[in-house]
Amino acid sequence: MKRFRQITGFLANSSVFYTIAINLDSKYVFVSNNYNRNFDQSNGSLLGKNFSVTLHPDDIRICAEVGMKCLAQPGELFPATLRKHDGKGGFVVTQWEMSAYCDISEQPAGIFCIGYNITEYIDTQIKLEDATLEIVGKNDQLNEIGFIQSHVVRKPLANIIGLADLLEGADMNSQEKSIVGMMVSSAKELDLMIRDISNKIV
Repeated sequence: MKRFRQITGFLANSSVFYTIAINLDSKYVFVSNNYNRNFDQSNGSLLGKNFSVTLHPDDIRICAEVGMKCLAQPGELFPATLRKHDGKGGFVVTQWEMSAYCDISEQPAGIFCIGYNITEYIDTQIKLEDATLEIVGKNDQLNEIGFIQSHVVRKPLANIIGLADLLEGADMNSQEKSIVGMMVSSAKELDLMIRDISNKIV
């Protein structure tokens, strides 16, 4: 209990950390100003209210499970990630460390919790994962383009170059030879460009 008082005293005016204590009846018996300010929707106090009033309904089970672990192993810390009502119809994501606190006879009397808002971190992580997936998708597209250029496009181009080479050996007047020469030169130039682009993609 002394440790509990020291921690709550130290974090009393914190604008980053939340400190709360919940008794064995699942009611708030301590809430820091920062926690009350952020999660009390009635503009009063959360003291005496059931801990579930601030939680996303799906996360109540997580709290119950972690709470049981705390009570089974007093003195040990257990983590939990929980969504809390933001007062605007949505939720913020919070990270918590929880531990049982004991009464004067050293029997578990409730759960003490220290938490903080990780919504921005989670949002950034989601954006990073989305960006990574997008990069992987773009990379796959580039690889496909590289394959098309190096195999699909170059095959008919190689045929054109082969035909042009055959035409160069045929009987033609100077004007026809000039046209065939330009065609061979352009086809080979295009082939080199495709190879160069394919090499850059791969």
